[in-house]
Amino acid sequence: MAAAKTVTFPSGVSVPALGQGTWHMGDDRSRRAEELASLRRGLDLGMTLIDTAEMYGSGAAEELVGEAIRGRRDEVFLVSKVLPSNADARGTVDACHASLRRLGTDRIDLYLLHWRGGVPLSETVEALEGLVSRGSIGAWGVSNLDVDDLEDLPDGALPQTNQVLYNLTRRGPEYDLFPWSRARSVPLMAYSPLEQGRLLGRQALESVASAHGSTPLQVALAWVLQHDDVIAIPKASTTAHVEENHAALDITLTDEDLEALDAAFPAPARKQPLEIL
Repeated sequence: MAAAKTVTFPSGVSVPALGQGTWHMGDDRSRRAEELASLRRGLDLGMTLIDTAEMYGSGAAEELVGEAIRGRRDEVFLVSKVLPSNADARGTVDACHASLRRLGTDRIDLYLLHWRGGVPLSETVEALEGLVSRGSIGAWGVSNLDVDDLEDLPDGALPQTNQVLYNLTRRGPEYDLFPWSRARSVPLMAYSPLEQGRLLGRQALESVASAHGSTPLQVALAWVLQHDDVIAIPKASTTAHVEENHAALDITLTDEDLEALDAAFPAPARKQPLEIL
């Protein structure tokens, strides 16, 4: 089994660097058994951080996760998100309680604002802090917030993470979001670290994968995981895919590998708007 790798939040809590995403899971009842099996296999392999959101399938993904972790809740670090349209003082609390019911649990370990909307960040943060004080959530964070958004957070408010789109073809966060986050010891959480499979067919990935006896997508995932302060949450709806993702932890990219990937997927030379899928 691949060695465990962890990432630590500002709170001091450590979680697996490789977790499981659930975007587009739970939508198709005919795939439910297979999706449940994949999430449970991920838990068996130590991929115990599971990310979901009230938006995913209008709650269907949370219900799927709730079923998958039944009887194993204490093994799991559970992440969910509140929609910006619900992120006012009352709506944040109501949305959290609805997520708790769907998840079949009394707590969400990390609760994120899914993206910035029209509600003042100060109001959302106050509601999130209230949920922490009441024990409904362990901590709060954000998602899809760029540096200027983060600068608008209330004084002294520090998110535990910022979940953003990050992979070999979406390296914009490296220019300014990484430095901002690292200065505050806030790890990033990378969603769609494999660009939903669209990285296939790239020659540089093929070449590095061949040298390691691995697949191109495993190399792409290993590249994201090389950062000590990035958590990757790829979705996998089959047990075979979960096992393939997990094996990426065994890949150690060489300096030559990294140079080849940098040449094929250049780092940003200037500020880029934060991308969203």
